[in-house]
This record gives sequence, C-alpha cells and structure tokens, in this order.
Amino acid sequence: MSGNKIQIKNKKAWFEFNILEQYSAGMVLQGTEIKSIRAGKASIAEAYCLFIGSDLFIRNMNISEYAFGTYNNHDPKRDRKLLLKKRELRKLKNKVRETGLTMVPLMLYLSDSGFAKIDIALAKGKKMYDKRETLKEKENRRDMERKDTYKD
Repeated sequence: MSGNKIQIKNKKAWFEFNILEQYSAGMVLQGTEIKSIRAGKASIAEAYCLFIGSDLFIRNMNISEYAFGTYNNHDPKRDRKLLLKKRELRKLKNKVRETGLTMVPLMLYLSDSGFAKIDIALAKGKKMYDKRETLKEKENRRDMERKDTYKD
C-alpha cells in the first residue's frame, strides 16, 4: 500500500492549540468506513477525543458514506474506538482529568500495512494573543522566504 498516500490533516488544531505530546493510535472501523477513507472521504477538522469508561473514543470525525455501500453503510459521524496501550491510556486519562488538557486529532493516514491510523495530541488551548503571535510568526517566515527567492 505504499503507493496509496492518504493523509487527512487537521490544520486548525495547530492554530487553536499548543501541542504537548503526540500519540499514534489505531481505530476500530467497519468495512465501508475504511473504503471511504481510502477514497479520501474523511474529515477530522471538528473532531475531538474523549474517554467513555476506560476506553478512548473519537467523536465528530466525519467519514462520508461509501458510494457503493448498500444497506450495510455506516453512520458518518458515529463514535469510533481508538486503540492504544493500557499504559498510554492511563497516562492520557490522568493528564486530561488533572490538568484540564484536551486531546485533538492531528492527522488520519493509512499505514504501510494498510491499516487506518490517527495521530492524536495532548494539547492545551491557546489564548487569543497566542493566536495573533502565531499569525505574526507565520507572516514573518513567509516574508523571509520571499526575500530569499528574490536574491537568487
């Protein structure tokens, strides 16, 4: 599957949050869901992660219905279980509960073995002035790159 490079990114997460730690997790999917992901019909822009009991789920991730699916088609916005090691789950649950951090998805991709994986991050929300600072840094970086291209 190395020729099939599906990467669905959540650019909004990098702007809205300070990313502290990243984890890569597997997902429990139905047959039509993986086919839609392989077709690139998924969005994680509005998604977030939460604990239900001791299991980690992703909510509001939109995987469009498979075009050739029959009555077996899936619900596009259902909660999907994320697969991590127990030690990682305990660590995440404690940090979210104690310090008020949140978990956001960063990128959905297909691994080399063909499994759908999602990178999630432990993040802290940015204040408005932090967002302005991020925009200024981005503009400064662009200006520097433009100046470098004009010199050549």
